Amino acid sequence: MKKYKCAVCNYIYDPETGDPDSGIEPGTAFEDIADDWSCPICGATKSQFEPID
Repeated sequence: MKKYKCAVCNYIYDPETGDPDSGIEPGTAFEDIADDWSCPICGATKSQFEPID
């Protein structure tokens, strides 16, 4: 699964770890996260994330 980086603060969403503080279980693909999810660091919207290799 692909990782995604916040264009605002450079937070990396890693699907292997998820975002447990926001209720996102490990193993959750970025595409499967609800559209109203936001960056846990800066609050940027999901649309402000870019895929990284």
